[in-house]
Amino acid sequence: MKWLELCVDVPPEFVEPISHIFYKYGYGGVSIESPADFNPDEGEVAPVPETFSVRTYIPKDDSTDERRANIEIGVKLINHLHPIEPLKETEIKDEDWETNWKQYFHPIRVGRKLVICPTWQEHASLRDDVIIFLDPGMAFGTGHHPTTRMCMELLEDTIVGGEKIIDLGCGSGILSVTAVKLGALSSIGFEIESNASKVAKENCVLNGVDESVEVFNSTLPDYRYSEGDFDLALANISAKVIIELADHLTKGLRSGGKLILSGVLENALEDVRDVFEPLGVVFEKVMTDSDWTAVLATKK
Repeated sequence: MKWLELCVDVPPEFVEPISHIFYKYGYGGVSIESPADFNPDEGEVAPVPETFSVRTYIPKDDSTDERRANIEIGVKLINHLHPIEPLKETEIKDEDWETNWKQYFHPIRVGRKLVICPTWQEHASLRDDVIIFLDPGMAFGTGHHPTTRMCMELLEDTIVGGEKIIDLGCGSGILSVTAVKLGALSSIGFEIESNASKVAKENCVLNGVDESVEVFNSTLPDYRYSEGDFDLALANISAKVIIELADHLTKGLRSGGKLILSGVLENALEDVRDVFEPLGVVFEKVMTDSDWTAVLATKK
């Protein structure tokens, strides 16, 4: 059998939407290639490339035209939001397909010591590296989107050890996994998307943190999130949801507890701040990447 490799180059903020389209209509595999390179031994930090190459594969059979048409529609819709390169096609042989897509999915370094690594890759880790295992195709929290990266960088600076965490809209579970691997005691993840909560549980097992991270197909309010019982709240979702659930998020934190908020566009940041300030939450640090922001805040 022959296969079609479909590839498109996109800015970082569109990697996850494109990956979702490819994963849904492709043949189970999505690869993401970054041209970035750097040397951490020289004190360099991971650069953020201007574009990533996202690939999927479809078999050349009766399903080819329908799969390709659905993917083309998704690419065109995203092109309306931001101009992207046209979809590229390459025909490959059956014997090359199984390994071809894997060669493009490399470990991603985030911050000083966090590394997101596919399970089949061998990574020559540095002494203090914290490895987060994730496989491609999980489009909701892969480390490519600016908001995920910024949250991970803030976690690296915030976790001191022993924290109890809530992760609202946990997606793939990447932030909970990262937090526990950095030394947090436990995390409770809430995710309303049933497929995403299933993936999050699998990722916890994959990373050996399933005894420390619980994932529920639910949202706030929830009896498992007791008032004043948590040290850190994570919410990488959207400004609208963060604003709607701000009171519930804040009540669950102890005095002096931290919040890491993202998924918020720059033009909505002040709206989010205006909701949290009356709740006794002070914004201490704001990171920006493209049009996205991430916030580290403290409850008084």
